[in-house]
Amino acid sequence: MAHSSLLLSLGLATATMLAAPYVLTSPKLPHVAAGESEPAELSAEVKEAPGRQAFPGAEGFGRFARGGRGGAIIPVTTLADSGPGSLRACIEASMPRVCVFRVAGVIRFTTERPIIRNPYLTIAGQTAPGGGILITHAGGFDGLTPVIVKGSHDVIIRHLRVRTDLNGERRGSNGSFLFEDSHDVIFDHVSGAWALDQIMSGEGFNNRITVSNSIFSQGIPRHDKCVLFASSPDNPQMISFLRNLCAHNGDRNPDLNLPPHSCVEVVNNIFYNGQSQFAEVHETSGGTPVSFVANIFRRGPNSRRDIAAIDRVLVESRGASRIHVEGNRLDGVRTLTTFPVSFVRSAQPVCPLQTRAVPAEQAYRDVLVHAGAHPRDSLDIRTVRDVREQGGRILKDPSAIRGPRLLPLIRPGQPYADQDGDGMSDRWETANRTNPGRADPWADADRDGWANLDEFLDFAHREVLANRPLR
Repeated sequence: MAHSSLLLSLGLATATMLAAPYVLTSPKLPHVAAGESEPAELSAEVKEAPGRQAFPGAEGFGRFARGGRGGAIIPVTTLADSGPGSLRACIEASMPRVCVFRVAGVIRFTTERPIIRNPYLTIAGQTAPGGGILITHAGGFDGLTPVIVKGSHDVIIRHLRVRTDLNGERRGSNGSFLFEDSHDVIFDHVSGAWALDQIMSGEGFNNRITVSNSIFSQGIPRHDKCVLFASSPDNPQMISFLRNLCAHNGDRNPDLNLPPHSCVEVVNNIFYNGQSQFAEVHETSGGTPVSFVANIFRRGPNSRRDIAAIDRVLVESRGASRIHVEGNRLDGVRTLTTFPVSFVRSAQPVCPLQTRAVPAEQAYRDVLVHAGAHPRDSLDIRTVRDVREQGGRILKDPSAIRGPRLLPLIRPGQPYADQDGDGMSDRWETANRTNPGRADPWADADRDGWANLDEFLDFAHREVLANRPLR
C-alpha cells in the first residue's frame, strides 16, 4: 500500500478492525507475532472527569495532574536565561502558575538549569508564536538535563523541544527530560534529542506519571538511549508510556526496571532503528510488571539481525517480572520476545489500562502525524520521514558526537493579542463569549466543567497540531 493510501485511511481503523493488514511504507506486511492473541478488547473504560483531567484528552496514570489550574498566569516575554519575563522566573515562582509564551525561539540556560521543585505548574508551549520554543544549555560544567521535575507534583509540560547542541561535562546528567521523586506529572507532545544519556529518565520514587505523544531521537553514542523507567526506584510506581516515537537510539527503547506491584503500560508506540535492543525488562528491583499493547517495532539500517522486540534481562535478577504482550506488530524484526519472557507471560494486562488503545496499524499512522512538539522543527520532520522510508541512521559522525551540533531554526512569530493578560487570545475570547477586557481565566463561561483557560489551551494545542498560527 502506498504512503498516500495510508494517509487516506488515517482514522478508519477501529479496535476491532484487526483482520485487515496495513503495509508500513515498506514491502513487508506487519504481522501478529507467534503466540499473540488479537486485542479484541484493548482497554478498560477510562472515566471522564471534566475539570479534573490535566487537559481534555489526557490519558494514562498522570492524567489527573492539576498543573497550574487556578493560579497565576505568567507570560514568558524573553528568551534570556533569567530575569523578569524569563522561563526560569516562571518555573521558580512559588505559587500555582501557568507559563504562557509571548516569544518564540531558543532558550539557552547559560547557568545551572532551573529545577521544577514548586508544584502546581503548567508550561504551555502551545501558546508560543511562530515555530515554538526550543530549550538547550551552554554545555560544560552546567550542561545538565535542561527540563527536570524534582521533588514536585502536579506538573504539566506540553509542546517543548529540547536539543542539546553542546555537550555537558557529566554524561550521566545530560539528558533531555528527567523526573525524580515526583508524582502526578504529565509530559505530552514534547521532543528530545542528542542526549549523552537517556533522553527521558525517571529516577527515585515517582508515581502517576504519563509520557505521551512525544518524539525521542538521536541519542549520542556510545550511550544512545531512548527512555529509562526508572533508576533506583524505592517503591511501586504507576507509569504510562503512550503513543510516542523512539528513533535512532541504540537501546533502552524503553528500559523498564521497577519493583513488584508497580503498574507500567507501554501502549501504541513506535520503536524504530534500535541497534542492540528495543524494549528491556529488568529485574534488579524485584521484577517489573508491564503491559506491551499494540506497539510497532520497526527495523532500521542499524538494527542487528537478531534484535528482539522485548527482552527480559536476567542479570542480577531479584524476582520475576510479569509481562503482558498483546497486539504488537513487527516490521523487519524477527522475534517478538526473547526466550526468558515465556516464563513470565501474563494473559491479562498487569493493571487495567489507563488509555484507549487502538490497533498498532492505526497507532503507526497517528503517531507519525501527531507526535512531538508542534509546530515540528526540521529534526522531527526528518525523523518522521526516516521512519516512513525506513532510512536514516544512528549518529556516527565524530564531529556530530563530540562537537557542536546545528540547532534547527525556530522561526519567530507575532504573539496573539491578549489585552487583559489572562493568557487567552482576544479573538478566541470574543468567539467564545468571554470578555477580552477582563481577566477571567478560571471562570467557566459555557458551564461545561472546564475553565476558560483550559479550553483555550486545548484550542491552542489543536491549532499548532494543524500548523495554523495562533491568533
